[in-house]
Amino acid sequence: MSLPSPPVSTSPVNPPLLSLTGIVKSFPGVRALRGVDLTVHAGEVLAVLGENGAGKSTLMKVIGGVHAPDAGTLVLEGRERRFQSPQEARQAGVAVIHQEFNLVPALTAVENIFLGQEETSGGFVARRQEREQVAALFQRMGVDVDLDTPCRRLSTAQQQLVEIAKALIHRARILVMDEPSAALTSHEVERLFALMRELRDQGMGILYISHRLEEVFTIADRVTILRDGVHVSDGPIRTITRDQMIERMVGRPLDQEFPPRRVTRGAPRLQVSGLRRGKAVQGVSFEVRRGEILALTGLVGAGRTETVRLVFGADPRDAGEIRLDGRVLDLRSPRDAIEAGIGLLTEDRKLQGLVLRHSVRENFGLPNLRRWCRRGFVQRRRERSELDRYIAALRIRLSDPEVRVGNLSGGNQQKVVLAKWLARDCEVLIFDEPTRGIDVGAKHEIYLLMNELVAAGKSILMISSELPEVLGMADRILVMHEGRITGEITEVAQATQEQILRLAHL
Repeated sequence: MSLPSPPVSTSPVNPPLLSLTGIVKSFPGVRALRGVDLTVHAGEVLAVLGENGAGKSTLMKVIGGVHAPDAGTLVLEGRERRFQSPQEARQAGVAVIHQEFNLVPALTAVENIFLGQEETSGGFVARRQEREQVAALFQRMGVDVDLDTPCRRLSTAQQQLVEIAKALIHRARILVMDEPSAALTSHEVERLFALMRELRDQGMGILYISHRLEEVFTIADRVTILRDGVHVSDGPIRTITRDQMIERMVGRPLDQEFPPRRVTRGAPRLQVSGLRRGKAVQGVSFEVRRGEILALTGLVGAGRTETVRLVFGADPRDAGEIRLDGRVLDLRSPRDAIEAGIGLLTEDRKLQGLVLRHSVRENFGLPNLRRWCRRGFVQRRRERSELDRYIAALRIRLSDPEVRVGNLSGGNQQKVVLAKWLARDCEVLIFDEPTRGIDVGAKHEIYLLMNELVAAGKSILMISSELPEVLGMADRILVMHEGRITGEITEVAQATQEQILRLAHL
């Protein structure tokens, strides 16, 4: 495919396309960036890595014009710039694709791509010209997207391609991609990487943020690592190993990415029989035993999340029976599931797991208010005391429990969701993509916690799209495809990713 070529610098030397020097940025109570340096050359993919809270997102927002740095310089194509807004950065050739897409759901792909930068003719929007340009661009990209469909009806992969098309049609020189593969299938990731290589070969500079280290080794030319707002490492990807990468990110060696455990599994706790809901869930049956981590995996859209929503009472079921410790449950709402002893760590912590405008303390207390209420009033001292215990145990990084949970990094938000369910003392915990969008250090802490929970007799049902995580953490694996369970793997130590993928495509 041949994509719109960004203008190439005519300078006789090859200076960096983008150069940041000594970038400092502080917020109330937090110094997010402490003199960070970064360079990106034309025709390269630079991976930017670091733990949650390392400063990656803040640095990207400085590049994208969301934040103005307190100190330091930004030089784009040899010219020092100080962006006052995202629009100013876009006009200078910087495009940022955030993990949460910046699309208007009710608008079509064409309308989103030209939003705020419409083509006009005689004072009117030139809709035919816009449509023709987008159709030609999608054809060259090899993209199949209905131009008249509102973006809310597009798949995650299609929405991401619309975001990329926005950058290409306005001839961006720098493309910043924040966790672009988090919700994509393996096939969609391959297509994304093919497109990134095409853009790189045409001279674009790409900054790639990801917590999936295997992807970094696949697509990146160079890697920059941040830790606690400081630049700690930079170099070609071929000169660093995975273990070195992890150690530089977390500041300490991790003996094993997936910590081992020795737990004797007990009697069945959660038993699901013949669960059905439309075409999404078609006769699903399984059981989770005491002291066991059961993984439910498969391709995106296989029906995994739909299944656990039925178990949690979030959606009505057409048929099926759910038992906990032999007792039949009549689950008509999440409240019923919580009262029965089932907790759900949702796939989307921002939309379904947390109230972002509320404080950490308020979010922690939501499922536990009855325990701390007396005569209609919340006993704040008891609530705060228990929260402090979980902050210490889970190593949640925050300046004050009264800070808005929406201001925390993704990994710390995930830990807050975990804390509120642990305080509830649920017997069965459903973890839907528990480590999506969080760094390797925070992942390791969550894995250790999961081991502690099953050692204490809890039962965990884990949904994960990351096959190394499934193989590293599960005692048993169930694979789903099109609403049905297509296979069970009991000898996980001998299982392979290829074996899981074969079952996922049945």
